[in-house]
Amino acid sequence: MLILQRRKGQSLSINQNITLTVVETGPDWVKLAIDAPKEIPVLRSELKEAADENKKASQSASMQTLGELIKKNL
Repeated sequence: MLILQRRKGQSLSINQNITLTVVETGPDWVKLAIDAPKEIPVLRSELKEAADENKKASQSASMQTLGELIKKNL
């Protein structure tokens, strides 16, 4: 893990096509502006974790449960 110190208004670049800029800071938070191509997903870690959990749960659904859901929706 790389740890950098930046001040308000300062930026850093990742891979020549992503720029992070410190917009504002508080006592226990920081607001970042992220400039990245549209095809690169940018998610907060808690949203990514929830999406991963949902994907894992959907893959473990039994065929019987899926059949029951299909019957209800027909």
